[in-house]
Amino acid sequence: MKDDSQNVDSQGKVDRRNMLFGLGGLYGAANLPSNPLAMAEPIKPPELDKCGTATNLNNKEKLDINCCPPVTQKIIDYRLPPVRFMRTRPSAHRASPEYVFKYNMAIDRMKRLPANDPRNFMQQANIHCAYCNGAYDQPGQGTLDIQVHNSWLFFPFHRWYLYFYERILGKLIGDPTFALPFWNWDNPKGMTIPPMFVDPKSALFDEKRNQSNLPPAVVDLGLTGSKDPLQVVANNLTIMYSEMIRGNKTAEDFMGKPYREGNDPDPGPGASERGSHTSVHAWVGDPREKSQEDLGNFYSAGRDPLFYCHHANVDRMWTLWQYFLPSNKVPDKKITDPDFLNAAFVFYDENAQLVRVTVRDCLDNMRMGYDFERIDLPWLDYRPPPQTARAKIIKASSDAPMASTIFPVTLDKIVRVQVPKAKKGKADELLVLEDIEVDTTKLIKVDVFVNDEDDNNNELDKAAYVGTYAQVPHKTTSTTAKTSIRLKLTDLYDDMDIDDDDTIVVTLVPRHQGGGITIGGIKIIEAPAEKSG
Repeated sequence: MKDDSQNVDSQGKVDRRNMLFGLGGLYGAANLPSNPLAMAEPIKPPELDKCGTATNLNNKEKLDINCCPPVTQKIIDYRLPPVRFMRTRPSAHRASPEYVFKYNMAIDRMKRLPANDPRNFMQQANIHCAYCNGAYDQPGQGTLDIQVHNSWLFFPFHRWYLYFYERILGKLIGDPTFALPFWNWDNPKGMTIPPMFVDPKSALFDEKRNQSNLPPAVVDLGLTGSKDPLQVVANNLTIMYSEMIRGNKTAEDFMGKPYREGNDPDPGPGASERGSHTSVHAWVGDPREKSQEDLGNFYSAGRDPLFYCHHANVDRMWTLWQYFLPSNKVPDKKITDPDFLNAAFVFYDENAQLVRVTVRDCLDNMRMGYDFERIDLPWLDYRPPPQTARAKIIKASSDAPMASTIFPVTLDKIVRVQVPKAKKGKADELLVLEDIEVDTTKLIKVDVFVNDEDDNNNELDKAAYVGTYAQVPHKTTSTTAKTSIRLKLTDLYDDMDIDDDDTIVVTLVPRHQGGGITIGGIKIIEAPAEKSG
């Protein structure tokens, strides 16, 4: 059993600050107050007996899919069991041969379960399909889909999903200490598909992957297409710094926008979901398949065992952001809105019992009985170098039209515009891309740069890179969704000599092919004052 006696405070609680190697005294959080005007209710669990046909839509065809689970009338309100030992999720690249053997055996046994067993491999894969591709409607809300992506439900849903998946695997091999591995794509040593997943004889293998991106190819979190692996690694570390630290003002910026009963799906993804998460899905998905199956489309993503390893690292990002990042850099880490905390899902547990769970019970991974192997975070201080080449910036500004004269625009090519600052000087400001309308059936990715002096769009490791908007293809009630994103400019203003400028030049670079996204407007606003907890 793991000894945490050195990490327990005077109240008997685990002090996470002392548990991450090389990071001390970094814990800090402030509450995000609930919205007093919110009149809706939390998203409720789906009614399994009303599960319908899921739909995969792309620009070639419509494909109806049956991914409904077995139906039972008995639902148990799940209570987290006492934590008697801590399951430690290992880095997939550092996993021992003994662990790989055990993991392969567990997946093999899951695949051999009867087809109608809710713990069967395809039944587990179908969970993602049903929740993400329109099989479930919001109870009592007509034909409004339940969608667990592109909102504040993204992290909690996937945490519960992996929690039960992990417990099922442990049950199948008689090892309650078994923990899923995480694909450590945020560390250079882990930026290839883990070796255990590329053996054709292994139960972890999936042939529907991009054959150009098998090891030793370095995962391209920016989807820039750069052929220089050193540049790709530098881009990846910059992206991680940006989405984990630099670009977020509040919990909503990281977690995603509120999603309540009666809301349309896809209100808006947080920085991590629309960044590294989406890029890995797209990078692994097979371009030989009509809809980028398996990992490149939500309906099929769970059919690749690598999906769960990828999302274990996504879950790790949430844990790191919650507990280990400096409070002076990421001050606002909690959502206390009851419509978030009381949102609920249903899953089948390791005993094939249907259970109801809530968001409030998954906010602490260690209370759920699992933790992560400690790995260095090379992106933690990977702040891009300052950029001060004023002559080129002024020239770029003179050539770019004012944003108000050209928006709305369809982004099928690079767009460069001038945007007025909200305030001169070292202002705390946010760049807002508003009324973003996307075709949900397509892979979409757009990168955002400010006063980019060299126009080399494949290099992201510079102060000019602000962030991204991206989505994985999926189905919603309609084939379009509308949202907005905001990107924090505080660090960027510090790193660029533009305090006295009246405008900045924003460059929007689409990484996807063709259209599929229209942006209604772009503006800069003053950031709201910090809240204290």
